[in-house]
Amino acid sequence: MPAVLLLAAISLYPFVWLIYMSLHEVQLAPEKSDLWVGVDNFTRLFSDKNFARGWVTLFKYSALCLAVEITLGVLVAIILNNSRLEKLFITIFLMPMMMAPVVAGFLYMFLYNGTFGWYFWLLRSLGVLDGGTILGNKTWAMAGVVATDVWQWTPLIALITLAGLKRVPQEQLEANMVDGAGPLRNFFSVALPNLYPFLLIAILLRFMDNFRFIDTILIMTGGGPANATKILPTYLFDVSFKYFELGRGAAIAFTLLLLTILLGLFLTKIFEDPARKIKPGGEG
Repeated sequence: MPAVLLLAAISLYPFVWLIYMSLHEVQLAPEKSDLWVGVDNFTRLFSDKNFARGWVTLFKYSALCLAVEITLGVLVAIILNNSRLEKLFITIFLMPMMMAPVVAGFLYMFLYNGTFGWYFWLLRSLGVLDGGTILGNKTWAMAGVVATDVWQWTPLIALITLAGLKRVPQEQLEANMVDGAGPLRNFFSVALPNLYPFLLIAILLRFMDNFRFIDTILIMTGGGPANATKILPTYLFDVSFKYFELGRGAAIAFTLLLLTILLGLFLTKIFEDPARKIKPGGEG
């Protein structure tokens, strides 16, 4: 019980402090007291265009990352499953995950560099890039940060999906094949329903990471060019630690936390229902 109380205190204290700051104009000078402003920090957000733009950019960034990572991760897991060099390839694929996001940001910033970057040279050689640099172009900058996230975190999706594929009942697959099902139909009718709980974990993990990790974007673009990659957490960083408006930053953080929880519950609901339709013993 003492451990539970200690854990609860550690978890609740930042949350209570966040609410306190969101209702005050926080004074940085030690001799000054914080000023009570009520819900002003929240109401100001309704007229803040950067706040609205941050949400739009965040959803765009998160949706692109999730769509590409889930597609590639599942595909890689299917290819690796029961292959002869499965363990070797898994070890190699996991290497980007072991890298700190800051290091990944620096690595890709160099690869995109307009003077000596390999990816820049490749895209220019293929005629994809007309002019300018990757991170200096509004469209390509978003693609650049998404590609970095995909490179680093697709292995996590592949690893979780691979664990799910190991749990698919082989007798169901064999029975389906006896009935004339091909590999594609076998995957969608047997394997995919069994993968729902694993995909839910993978999506929730990456969804929450995309809503809180800003290291890579801060290193690569700082939210630019022209706010093209300024997702809401990046704007929150600017408000709190560049403009030092800690009260308004706390209000932004509270809305971010609240929506993350609600979207997490929504995603759980979507994936929970199909998973429950699978009867014990693996019958659909």
